[in-house]
Amino acid sequence: MHNIKLIIFDLDGTLIDAYAAICSSFNYVMRKLKLKPKTPRVIRRLVGWGDANLLKPHVAEDDLKRALRLYRSHHKLSLLKQSQLYPYSMLLLRRLKSRGYKLAVASNRPSRFSFILLKHLRIMHFFDYVLCADELKHGKPDPEILNKIIRKFALRKSQVLYVGDMAIDAQAGKRAKVRTIIVTSGSSAISEIKKERPFKIISGVRQLAGVLRVGDN
Repeated sequence: MHNIKLIIFDLDGTLIDAYAAICSSFNYVMRKLKLKPKTPRVIRRLVGWGDANLLKPHVAEDDLKRALRLYRSHHKLSLLKQSQLYPYSMLLLRRLKSRGYKLAVASNRPSRFSFILLKHLRIMHFFDYVLCADELKHGKPDPEILNKIIRKFALRKSQVLYVGDMAIDAQAGKRAKVRTIIVTSGSSAISEIKKERPFKIISGVRQLAGVLRVGDN
């Protein structure tokens, strides 16, 4: 993969584990609306489509705006207390940057919370560009987010690698016609990921270092 110039990362489930923060904020909303709390397993399966889609299946339509206000107010604090990098993420980003790769973020998470995470976990400086779905007409699996990032860097698609954790990431990569690697540390089942036939499936970002040959050798 010597021709790769730009690596685009998803955040949640790929580089960052914020599931505890998401579950905490989700069930805070449930309690405030006098609804039954959900298990982490149920909540995890809803992650990756943006916070409105996270709440929508479990909140009455008339309550959705209030639910979003409650969720976002709580979440800006829960992210600071309950989010962390996956093992090796920091080292991987440092090595990629030192080898001259351009790095970008493509996330369905709202910009406000993406920047909170990037700054709190001290990885903001690694990224040359951050783009989130709330700045676009369509979120993933639509390829708009990837295509806009690629245009920003004026690169050929053969020079781009996308790394995500969900079936929708594989779908977005396929539609954008870029090589896509999916890590199995996120919210999609392996069977869902395999169905989309991404370029590679790996168990975590440490394996990405081997694929790109930026490991300990």
